[in-house]
Amino acid sequence: MAEKGILLVVSGFSGAGKGTLLKALLEKYDSYALSISATTRAPRAGEQEGREYFFKTREEFEAMIQAGELVEYASYVGNYYGTPRAYVEEQLSLGRDVILEIEIQGALKIKEHFPDSVLLFLSPPSAKELRRRLEGRGTESREVVESRMTRAREEAVGIEEYDYFVVNDEIHACAEQVHGIMQSEHARAFRSQALIEKIRSGL
Repeated sequence: MAEKGILLVVSGFSGAGKGTLLKALLEKYDSYALSISATTRAPRAGEQEGREYFFKTREEFEAMIQAGELVEYASYVGNYYGTPRAYVEEQLSLGRDVILEIEIQGALKIKEHFPDSVLLFLSPPSAKELRRRLEGRGTESREVVESRMTRAREEAVGIEEYDYFVVNDEIHACAEQVHGIMQSEHARAFRSQALIEKIRSGL
């Protein structure tokens, strides 16, 4: 039987490099699975059911809420987005570490449902670097950059709620650090209770 996977919840400021980190982890290690969200928004060109999202009608999504089939959900710009419990639990049971990228409020809800989950907050080395990255994208207006900086100030208040705080300075070193954290988490005694009991009974 495969060792049960761990749910890794990643949050961070816009511009911290969350997407780049997840891509680096998924490319280098086959032990990770990215959580796929359900949404009521229409598929965009090139998106596939069960790859980018599980696409649902509003009625289907609300039925999932009523049935307790979502770990967490939120409404954003008129559409629902949520994390299906069945997909997460299936991947964990296969021994894969499931990565869920989500904001702080959602992350704390996840911790309530999955007390064994690992919460990780990703940050650039400094506020100055965060602003440089946001401006360096070249796709954001000055107003958008300022609104993201304001949002970052709000998010910074809840960082201590997380298990780990990781600085993303160089992406490959950052990915190695996060993978090391997950290896250490797998070695924690409370996650090996069945094996501990087996060894204990054979003594």
